[in-house]
Amino acid sequence: MDAKELESLTASELHDRAVRYAVHHGDLGFLWKLLTVIPAAEAASGHDTETANDLTRVSALLSDALAAGEGDLGEALRPIYIEYLSKHPDA
Repeated sequence: MDAKELESLTASELHDRAVRYAVHHGDLGFLWKLLTVIPAAEAASGHDTETANDLTRVSALLSDALAAGEGDLGEALRPIYIEYLSKHPDA
């Protein structure tokens, strides 16, 4: 998919495609990047309490990464998913 097609997808669809591709291809670099940007995305989307918890609990970050395509958090992470999927057109 090209960037224009990716822009038309929902945050949830972008998340699912990006995470599925990264897991399937063992792209730990992308998954780690996702984990490191989730706290800032949560803060930007008004989830300050979750941000504090995520910074202290790796298990919460892993859980968030697998479900980070929904709501305000998914919208805040759209650029990350689009950038990643644009580099992997077969995703």
